[in-house]
Amino acid sequence: MNLIYEKCGDYLIPNLIPDPEGELRKFGLMWKFYLENHRRGIYAGLLKKHLLIIQEQAEERFDLLVEQMAKQEGVTEKLKAQDQMLWVRRMNNIRARAEEIMREEIIYIL
Repeated sequence: MNLIYEKCGDYLIPNLIPDPEGELRKFGLMWKFYLENHRRGIYAGLLKKHLLIIQEQAEERFDLLVEQMAKQEGVTEKLKAQDQMLWVRRMNNIRARAEEIMREEIIYIL
């Protein structure tokens, strides 16, 4: 029987619950890092499943925000065809603002 151990403080605790399916990506890792460094009590009891739920919520909200902001500011496929560099600059700006909103609303809420 192969057991996987997780470090919790100075102790190694066996992980008796299998890992949920899914890979942590940007927002899930941001949430994990924040809890790890600023909310240790919560992080100690945290399960990967919770991280995946937060990640899913953040990614859906991020995509929606980017879509809405691009529509509101007129960043369209037509602009992309006319002036690709302007489109890239505006989209990068929109994505950066949407990511900042994600940090404030979902990642750093505690």
